[in-house]
Amino acid sequence: MALSLPSILKRLLKQPTAPFHEYHVRAEIEAILGGIPHVKLKRDKFGNLLATYKNGSTRSKPTWVFGAHMDHPAFVQGDDGWQFLGGSVIPEMDTAIKRGLRKSHGEIATWNFPVKITNTRIEAPACDDLIGCAIIVMTLLELARLDIKTTVHAAFTRAEEVGWLGAWHLAQNWPFGKDSVFVSIETSRPVNGAVMGEGPMVRVGDRVSVFDSEAVAVLTTTAKEQAIRVQRCLLDAGACEATAVQAAGIRSVGISVPLGNYHNIGLQRQIAPEFVMMDDVKSLIDLLKALVATKHDGIGERSIRERVEMRMAEHAAHFKAGTKLFK
Repeated sequence: MALSLPSILKRLLKQPTAPFHEYHVRAEIEAILGGIPHVKLKRDKFGNLLATYKNGSTRSKPTWVFGAHMDHPAFVQGDDGWQFLGGSVIPEMDTAIKRGLRKSHGEIATWNFPVKITNTRIEAPACDDLIGCAIIVMTLLELARLDIKTTVHAAFTRAEEVGWLGAWHLAQNWPFGKDSVFVSIETSRPVNGAVMGEGPMVRVGDRVSVFDSEAVAVLTTTAKEQAIRVQRCLLDAGACEATAVQAAGIRSVGISVPLGNYHNIGLQRQIAPEFVMMDDVKSLIDLLKALVATKHDGIGERSIRERVEMRMAEHAAHFKAGTKLFK
């Protein structure tokens, strides 16, 4: 029986997680993808989970590497009791703890909210970035179901919330080849005109860096060709793993699902569940499937250099004629 998107979401979103304590999430991803045709899994030395879907000898150019992190800000047991890792500590946390909203799971404790999934909305203690993990898992399942002939990679990373540590290790020991492009799959606050429910956000950059322009162009062009609604914007309210991977010299780009109650902080600064819209999630899965199933002429139809040189040749006569009139 094929696994549905709601079932994948429920299985992953109910897993407790924290920076350095992603074992529940990793085990669930392995349980879902284990035995899926054309998918092979392995773990790197840092504990990141790597997946490769390889069906036939066809390879896209570039080869895409989808990445999402398995952790979320949470409490971790330390020498002095519970320590909050990966997010801002605000006074409202004490109120939430007194209300019984903190639930322990062995060495970690998370906010205790139910997972609610409807046809329109997904609500959970941690959407960031278990939604990204679910999107990649569902994309791989769909590629296998449709028997798509291609090769694509995925990386489920650790300890993103404390400084992209898993992504940095991955980038420093990059196993996917020089022609690959990393695509960070995130959930992010919609800023600079982005709106929840209006489609995934193709990131031209984040708070720290600007991403590969040609990769951005391929994403937006693919979305347009496939009639998938996306939003192209600079999401500078935070930073994502594309920045860490790009800093290691690997071409990178990011796509985010608009997120409500980022890091469990509601509009009134109360502790609240995170949420995303179902249509945004479905649209991103459709975009990723189209991206790997569509042939691209290199990373884009033409590089910026090629476009400018072509235009220069096209208008050479006008350039020569006009230049004669300068004094």
